Amino acid sequence: MLKKDLQNFYTGYNVQNVLRVAGRFVILALWIALDCLLLTASSGLVYEYPEKVRQYTHTIEFDYVDWTLKAIWSKVEQASVNLEHYIPPEESTKAVHEYVKIISRISEINSQISLLYANPDIQNKDEAVYKLRQDLNEAERTKDRLAPLVESTLQAQISRVLAQNNLTVFGQPVPPVLYHSTPLPMALIVSPRNLIKQDANISLLAEMSAEEMNSLENQVMKNLDVSALVVPVGGVGVYPTMVMTTSDLSFLVETIAHEWTHNYLTLRPLGINYETTPELRTINETVASIAGSEIGEQVLRQYYPEFLPENIIPPPAAKSPSAKADLALKDAQPFDFRKEMHTTRVTVDELLSEGKVVDAEKYMEERRTFFWNNGYPIRRLNQAYFAFYGAYADTPGGAAGKDPVGPIVRAFRQQSDSLSSFLNQISGVTSFDQLKRMVKDLPAE
Repeated sequence: MLKKDLQNFYTGYNVQNVLRVAGRFVILALWIALDCLLLTASSGLVYEYPEKVRQYTHTIEFDYVDWTLKAIWSKVEQASVNLEHYIPPEESTKAVHEYVKIISRISEINSQISLLYANPDIQNKDEAVYKLRQDLNEAERTKDRLAPLVESTLQAQISRVLAQNNLTVFGQPVPPVLYHSTPLPMALIVSPRNLIKQDANISLLAEMSAEEMNSLENQVMKNLDVSALVVPVGGVGVYPTMVMTTSDLSFLVETIAHEWTHNYLTLRPLGINYETTPELRTINETVASIAGSEIGEQVLRQYYPEFLPENIIPPPAAKSPSAKADLALKDAQPFDFRKEMHTTRVTVDELLSEGKVVDAEKYMEERRTFFWNNGYPIRRLNQAYFAFYGAYADTPGGAAGKDPVGPIVRAFRQQSDSLSSFLNQISGVTSFDQLKRMVKDLPAE
């Protein structure tokens, strides 16, 4: 079916097709030219980070220019074919389902290979994993075959949802929705020890082991007397946007929309002032999270309703060995991660405000053990952790603690008539005080 559809595309390449593709190329070319300028500007931002931090990272920093140029070429090739317009919608949706399954299969095979290599009873490990590696190579080939169509399909579907939300110009999102799934860089976050504030966010190579992360963090913390943490990211708002490869379709479409929102804000006052103050960074990330969540849910509801949380059937619960255990399980309260993390952040802020830095760090390590014992394997919990995760405040509680920015942004969304009204108005914000003046009923801080 796919081969036949491609043939139909080439034989049906009439004037209307030429004009549509040419129009896409004009928009894409203009945005690419702007993107190159932004890349040049953003690469200069690296040197605004203290050189004393970069002395530990300059050999392992991610090359955004190289990645972006390759991604742009990939998108130019996709735009020249424009597959999503010449393949029946049901075939495109079927390809997305197949892609999700193959990504899950790749993850499963990699886990099996890791277990075999870790098994002390297996002597010839290469022979043991031979068949699995063949299966893995075949799965990777299938993924690579599907990826261009899946990216084009999701871009088109998200674009249609943006149009339904009046977030287009003459029917076209600006910038166009373009993303590329790829292994994402890690990020080194640096914060002072005596307060929670992101002083540096340096992108590192994607492939880093836990030992390498731990070693880098220890060097930076010991020699510079700061808090440091290497964290994974789900997406990066370059253009085309970088999105992690995942079998979680809900996360995927939400992340694509989240990063598109960052690009939407790029040429507006809010996005331009992203790094001006910690409050503006939190506003940016919270706005992108709110928009990403709303757009992502609409995409699922319209095209993939079976992936909505309410339509996913949970696995049957395991039966307890005794009636007494059943009663204990019924009475037990589920662990509330966001509530406990909120409590942790509030306590840490109080200790730091009193100058009790060592006590705060000791408390965070105790809480890390507490989270670990409740099924949340946090590798390191420190000031840098909160400086990074605390900026995503679209949901109450969590790592933001009592930071008033998130509640104000959420309140402004609630008073806005639509998502487009919310984005259009808040994109002009240049300070937290300005945003507070725009909110009718300020939430209690």
